[in-house]
Amino acid sequence: MGNGLVAYCSPKSWRRQKKEVSLPSPGSFDELHKSCKEVFPQQMEGVKLIINKHFSNHFQISHSIHMSTVGLSSYHFNAKYFGDHQPSPSENFPTLIGDIDNMGSLNAQIMCLLADRVRSKSVFQTHHSKFQTWQIDAEYRGDTCTGTLTFGNPDIINESVIMVTHFLQSITPRLVLGGELVYHQRMGEEMAILTLAGKYTAQNWVATLNIGYGGAHASYYHKANEQIQVGVEFEANTRLQETSFAFGYQLNIPKANVVFKGSVDSSWCVGGVLEKKLHPLPVTLALGAFMNHLKNKFHCGFSIMVG
Repeated sequence: MGNGLVAYCSPKSWRRQKKEVSLPSPGSFDELHKSCKEVFPQQMEGVKLIINKHFSNHFQISHSIHMSTVGLSSYHFNAKYFGDHQPSPSENFPTLIGDIDNMGSLNAQIMCLLADRVRSKSVFQTHHSKFQTWQIDAEYRGDTCTGTLTFGNPDIINESVIMVTHFLQSITPRLVLGGELVYHQRMGEEMAILTLAGKYTAQNWVATLNIGYGGAHASYYHKANEQIQVGVEFEANTRLQETSFAFGYQLNIPKANVVFKGSVDSSWCVGGVLEKKLHPLPVTLALGAFMNHLKNKFHCGFSIMVG
């Protein structure tokens, strides 16, 4: 009788043990495909020089000069300010970022912490000294869910606005489900698009799927080992009746301070970028080449980053 009472588990204690299984935060909706996208190389052409200067832990600037062989050459000045409040290792509040080029185009961002779980971001953009767009959003980050509401270019006089809302919920320690609703009103016209999203994270791989009225976007990321990572993306647009497929990989050689990223897609565009860090100097060299076989176009680029 005594042993039986010890082995018995009441419904209350079972529920208490179930609550002890904590679910992770699902993160931001915009970062669902981040693991896969980071494997692909960024296209580059011409010659680019980037000089970073860190004045303190709070303030840094950078100068960027791009001499293009395809379009116009440009110069960018970027300044960043990071506040003292740090809720996580990758976040500082408030954060102010400003980027302006030689044509007078400005891109400014302001990120602040309204409450312990509420973040806000404002974005302002101008093009050739003329106002182009602005948006403001608020994000709530709970222990197991994330919700975001964004307003873009609200215009009361012309009755136009773009509203986007995201929601993600951790169902299990590995599964995240959610959705996105985009509402657009302009000149008496209204349109709403609903997209459902899911993400499954295993020990060495991540699978993500977005599907809705406009089409579908699926990605798969796999980390084979510390040196090799691969990613696969598939996109289908039902309105344009187009589909695309892309495969990318990343090769890390820590002993040589080298990172190589390569990709190939369904339009027969093949490319790769090789990055080399010149330790102990604060210099990073990058060389990239891309070839589009269907359009018979080839371009390459070289960049130097100091600091």
